[in-house]
Amino acid sequence: MAETQPGGSWLSRTCRALLSPSARWSVLALVVIGVVIGFAATVGTQIMVKLTGTNAFCGGACHSMQWVAKEHSESVHGVNRTGVHAGCHDCHIPPHYPELLWYKAVAGTRDIIGELRGVIATQELFEKARPQMAQRVWDEFKANNSRNCRTCHEFSPATLAKQREMVRPMHQQVLEGNATCIDCHKGVGHRAPG
Repeated sequence: MAETQPGGSWLSRTCRALLSPSARWSVLALVVIGVVIGFAATVGTQIMVKLTGTNAFCGGACHSMQWVAKEHSESVHGVNRTGVHAGCHDCHIPPHYPELLWYKAVAGTRDIIGELRGVIATQELFEKARPQMAQRVWDEFKANNSRNCRTCHEFSPATLAKQREMVRPMHQQVLEGNATCIDCHKGVGHRAPG
């Protein structure tokens, strides 16, 4: 028979300690500490999302994205006749929490690993990996019905009626749910890999 330690296992002692009232701190002090930590975590998260959600961060701090940042700035989403500008965050990051945080964590980790492994460390290596990276984004847009495109671009019968005759049949497919933006607009923000 195995000997047990006085007071039970490590896990049971830890649970008892966490669930027992504190001898040193009042309940009010613990609540205040919890509120302060929660507030600091919330504000810190908001600041980090804001700082890492700029084109300057994506195209400058993230070494491998410097090549596509230039392409983006020269694309229709960077420069156009209306002056409306869509940034990296607008197209690539989900707009709402908590999905936004999860997406940024996964994408950031993937990019950091790619940088550390040297897979996308030079423009030549980036261009070699570009078809796979682009396909991943296209698959994602296809799966979510080009959700981020639709935050700026409205699709309705009234919008369709104002468009040129040649694009109406294609956009009608989108209204019917048979297609989505990324099916036709693969090179709109960056050069599509050739």
